[in-house]
Amino acid sequence: QVQLVESGGGLVQPGGSLRLSCAAAGSSFRFNNMAWYRQAPGKQRELVANIFSSGNPNYADSVKGRFTISRDNAKNMVFLQMNSLKPEDTAIYYCFLTPNCWGQGTQVTVSS
Repeated sequence: QVQLVESGGGLVQPGGSLRLSCAAAGSSFRFNNMAWYRQAPGKQRELVANIFSSGNPNYADSVKGRFTISRDNAKNMVFLQMNSLKPEDTAIYYCFLTPNCWGQGTQVTVSS
């Protein structure tokens, strides 16, 4: 059974940067698509970015140009580099591995 463990969340000021990491243990995932989702208080979980097994990424309009998703198949890891963070980026960020594996989430808070 695959387990996903996120890290890298925290408190950052507006305009700052954070890098989230997700490590997959239990299986190689190089043929799976992976994604980052987020859920803010009182809101539905939403897709932030996904990356196909080919390495091609897709981004939500709200994060285009600010966030970058990447993966390291040799290390079974996926990353989310977040720059120019805004208060509205505050949420719990979840790693997702197709078809249906979720991490436990990591809190990102953007506040002055």
